[in-house]
This record gives sequence, structure tokens and C-alpha cells, in this order.
Amino acid sequence: MTTERYTVTRPIAAPPAEVFALLANPARHQETEPGDWVRDAVSTERITNAGQLFVMNMFLEQIGGDYVTHNLVTEFEPDRTIAWKTGNLDESGAHQPGGWWWRYDLAPSGEGTDVTLTYDWTDTPQSFRDSVGGMPPFDEQFIAESLAALDRAVTSGRD
Repeated sequence: MTTERYTVTRPIAAPPAEVFALLANPARHQETEPGDWVRDAVSTERITNAGQLFVMNMFLEQIGGDYVTHNLVTEFEPDRTIAWKTGNLDESGAHQPGGWWWRYDLAPSGEGTDVTLTYDWTDTPQSFRDSVGGMPPFDEQFIAESLAALDRAVTSGRD
């Protein structure tokens, strides 16, 4: 099987703890998205550990507009790594991954942080790929723009 992913790195002029604090706060995730895809957090509690679920209101025209995602945190290392698999809950309430995941890796760099964002869609079922007109439903530039939005969200209002 071929791995299908985008990985982009951007320096951000803030310490890892500040970047991580924003990423661990679902209520601020819409600030990291360059368009209008991420709407708002249903779950506003901070992410504190792997295994935690957080729920987001989303919008994508290709699938009919508004929808909700249930995101299972798969990696959580404060100030270093946070990752989640996007999916939904089945009838029993168990998380069912959609086949794609997001991961942020933070590395101290001088007085700032090198942030690497990876988006992987390798396990996305063909039926879903067909319903959105192919995967991913954005190009690699979207990932770079997401990191630029994260940069603005973290550094706005700083001296």
C-alpha cells in the first residue's frame, strides 16, 4: 500500500508551550484553518491525553455542507506532539476512524518552534474518496496555509 500524506514544516516565533496550548484547545482550532471548513468546537474542554475524544462542527460543500467530526487523540506529548484520527461514532458509541489523521510535531528552534503538520489519508475508503471528488479534498498548499494561520493565531498580539 502506498502512503498518501502531506507533510509541511514552518517556523513559528513562539515557544513550543504556546503553540501546543493552542493546538490542545479545540475551541481555537477554527483559527488554524485558512478557509471556512472548521466551524467551531462542540467539545470545548482542553485536550489532556491520548484516548480523549473531541467533537467539531465542520462544513464541506462536497458532502452537503454542515457535518460533525469525532476526533480521537492518538498521540499527546505536551509541547512536542499532538495527533488525532477524524471519524464518527458508531451505534454503540465507539469511534470509527474515517481513514485520515492529523499530526503536529513541535521542535524548539532558537527562540521559536519548528512546527511540522502531517495530514495522512492513506486509509480513507474508496467510497468516501468518491463522495468528495477524491482525496484529499485540498492540495498541499492548504497545509502550508494552515500553518500560516496557526502562526498568526499564536503570535497575534505579541510584541
